[in-house]
Amino acid sequence: MGKLDGRLALVTGASRGIGEHCARALSEQGARVGLAARSEEDLIRVAAQLPNDPVVLPADLARPGAGAELASSAVKALGGVDILVNNAGISEIKGEDEMVMRVNYHAPLETTKALVRQMAERGHGSVIHMSSVAGATGVAELPTYGATKAALDSLTRSQAAQLGKFGIRVNAVAPGLIITEMWEEGRKTPGLADGLASHIALGRWGEPEEIGSVVAFLAGDDAAYITGQTILVDGGFHGVTAWGNYF
Repeated sequence: MGKLDGRLALVTGASRGIGEHCARALSEQGARVGLAARSEEDLIRVAAQLPNDPVVLPADLARPGAGAELASSAVKALGGVDILVNNAGISEIKGEDEMVMRVNYHAPLETTKALVRQMAERGHGSVIHMSSVAGATGVAELPTYGATKAALDSLTRSQAAQLGKFGIRVNAVAPGLIITEMWEEGRKTPGLADGLASHIALGRWGEPEEIGSVVAFLAGDDAAYITGQTILVDGGFHGVTAWGNYF
């Protein structure tokens, strides 16, 4: 038996990378998952590899109102939502600050608000926002992106305080340097991948499934007394000085 047997989950940005691996981890634990992203073709590819009769829900969360529409579609298709993973996000785009804020902050807020009432009626719920190490530190090249993630961290704490009495837990996961399509071009830059890895306590980049496993943990009953937390999953990149020869 899986620890999430019978649970119904919605994962945004599920067509690739971290979102895909979150969906895989939840499915492997027994959840039936609604997969949301812009690319229906990629969602169908992911769904074909998952158990528990997954549902494909194409959605463009850059469009105002799309979060609420997605929530309604997910409830209709799945019969309810116990677990919400707000993973969809975009990186810094020059001249598109409003778009970045729309996708990274407003859409998760909108989707969550549209789903928490039915979670409360079901007597339980787990909301997991996908933050970033950039939300906890300044990154010169990513001012708007970092700001959206810091906003998600604050939202996590506020929603946890607001929704706990209804049996709904709200947490965030903040990945560090993870090997995904987002970094595919950057990692080709000579010396960049190894140079950044040298600042990680564990000495390597993370794998997307290492984020998915933390999300699956937070979604389940093993994390029943955890709420309002942003969990850094970064191999010791932020807040750890990875230098010194002690042996």
